Amino acid sequence: MLKNKLTQKNYTTFGSLYQIKLPLNIEYLIPTNDSVRLLGQVIEEMNLKEIYQSYSRLRNNQATPKQMLKILLYGYMNRLYSSRKIETACKRDVNFMYLLEGAPSPDHATIARFRSLHFAPVAKNIMAQMTHILADNGELSLENIFIDGTKLESAANKYTFVWKKAVTKSQKKLLDKIAVLFQEAEELFGIKMVYGNQIRQHDLKKLRRKLKRIQTEEGIIFVHGIGKRKSLLQKKLEQLDEYWDRFKRYNKCLHIAGDRNSFSKTDPDATFMRMKEDAMKNGQLKPAYNMQFGVDSEYVVWITGGPQPTDTTTLIPFLESMKQTVGHIYPNVVADSGYESEENYVYLEKNEQAAYIKPSNYEQSKTKKYQTDIGKRENMKYDAKTDTYICSNNKKLTKTGIRKSKSATGYISEKTCYACEDCKGCSLKSKCIKGNNSKLPLEERNKHLEVSILFQQKREKSLELIQTEKGKLLRVNRSIQSEGAFGAIKADMEFRRFLCRGTQNVLAESILLGLAHNVNKLHNKIQSGRCGHHLHSLKTA
Repeated sequence: MLKNKLTQKNYTTFGSLYQIKLPLNIEYLIPTNDSVRLLGQVIEEMNLKEIYQSYSRLRNNQATPKQMLKILLYGYMNRLYSSRKIETACKRDVNFMYLLEGAPSPDHATIARFRSLHFAPVAKNIMAQMTHILADNGELSLENIFIDGTKLESAANKYTFVWKKAVTKSQKKLLDKIAVLFQEAEELFGIKMVYGNQIRQHDLKKLRRKLKRIQTEEGIIFVHGIGKRKSLLQKKLEQLDEYWDRFKRYNKCLHIAGDRNSFSKTDPDATFMRMKEDAMKNGQLKPAYNMQFGVDSEYVVWITGGPQPTDTTTLIPFLESMKQTVGHIYPNVVADSGYESEENYVYLEKNEQAAYIKPSNYEQSKTKKYQTDIGKRENMKYDAKTDTYICSNNKKLTKTGIRKSKSATGYISEKTCYACEDCKGCSLKSKCIKGNNSKLPLEERNKHLEVSILFQQKREKSLELIQTEKGKLLRVNRSIQSEGAFGAIKADMEFRRFLCRGTQNVLAESILLGLAHNVNKLHNKIQSGRCGHHLHSLKTA
């Protein structure tokens, strides 16, 4: 057999002769218009000082941080996300060898460490530099930013959920059991425990010390094993230890959850969210992150992530993060109805940014059912002089007071309360008053309204903006550009699940996706002659 005839010495000689036949300069094998050359030019323009400073020392016989960033980005550009697949490509792919510039192929562990330890802490700075490079070359409009969010599944296991509500319920039951144990300790051993409104870990420690003191004073020996009878003191002490462990575990879970309703055991930063699976809406709860993308001229200019299952509370942190890192404020912010809130409207007006946000009731307001609903505030007449609403039965709803409400982010809004003067005997009551929240029967109920005047003013202003010609153009481009970026990442790049865990690593991986998308988009625009094109024009029938 050939395997037996070919010795190790001959095999080495054979390999050396075979390598001599390879071209010495692999650059000639790469076309001049290949995207790998564009990637090299973009990385060369970046300042990678922070990445270099993250290394304690650099060896001469290994790839430099700049070369590591190049091969990592090129891997994401070509749907290679696993560090092992990137390692294999560095040994076999000519383009990866070109980026390494003669340096040896890095190990998969080295690639993984670079992504999580060296790139992740400075990922935002690299993203900001990419945005500045695109802006300096006239590829960004710097006027309109299209913001949207998408949910990407975490690398956590599917069935590792911890629900805050269930933990709180279990903790309450445990506290009741601990209170009973304190009472039994007082009756059996004469130990009187004094604690406040809520039992703390310090109280459990105190009781344990007193029980151990009784054991020492009376010389009670604890026994273990089959056929041995435990003393009453030992049983109570073991019961206390069990309660103590559960008490600490529940407190830890509540601390990790924070303001969230759930988290994963294998990825505590991930929150369980309802994921869209197919066209039939057969979804299930999975650990995921809500990633926010800001798109300008089809390029991803900024990315943030968070545990919020909805997009309403993500707009202000996104814009603040971009302003601090990129240093640019977009005059026009375009987003869908998921971002509409009074707090967001007030923030955008304070920063002199136009809000092109579609109202949440925009589509419903077009329907006949909505327009004929006499219980809706929008279908009632309003008298500004007397500050009253007039219903379909010509009865007045007068102002009764102002109610202040506080949102999850701490924003306080004021809502004006209105109530009908008298709804008794009204023939339209069943159509006007809906819902079963009140315990009173329908005959005894009156019509009530709560209106945020400031919110209605901001909504009407935003509605006027999106109905202008510019607003229509921006709304069409929001669907094309922001949704197009998600389509490119999820469908073209086939990325639907993170490989890393933790908020910082997940954000770094998202930024790698954004950078790879930008280089591919820039390359496609150069090849098709579309450089400097910012908006898609409206198509008329």
